[in-house]
Amino acid sequence: MFTDLIRRLTASHPERLPEADARVALAALMVRVARSDGHYAPAEVARIDKCLMQRHNLSEAEAQALRVEAEGLEAEAPDTVRFTRAIKDAVALEDRVAVIETLWSVALADGTRDSEEDTLLRLLVNLLGVSDVESAQARQRAEARG
Repeated sequence: MFTDLIRRLTASHPERLPEADARVALAALMVRVARSDGHYAPAEVARIDKCLMQRHNLSEAEAQALRVEAEGLEAEAPDTVRFTRAIKDAVALEDRVAVIETLWSVALADGTRDSEEDTLLRLLVNLLGVSDVESAQARQRAEARG
């Protein structure tokens, strides 16, 4: 099902992802963050759906369908480095800061800051070319929104 997208994600020189694929890849990254602590909480699932609805102007059913597709991609996706490289190539820097804010929102959705999620977010911040200061500000905005 995801063979073509995974092939593009794992290419030695990945091409820029089409919008639809970038959308699924970003959603899969949200799922990866939510699953990183070994507990995929209902609050995290709900937050992913809400973020997808807001970010892509989707209905609840469309967001849920995209999340389900992203869950499948995340399970089959390559290591985080290659996965994130393709996203970095597909998303402008300003939007990557917004992506980090969204990822913090997902990580914090269950009400706890987990060390596995923190570790993954630190890696993603670096891989996406976002500064630590921008990440801290994004986390603070996500915490303030609840």
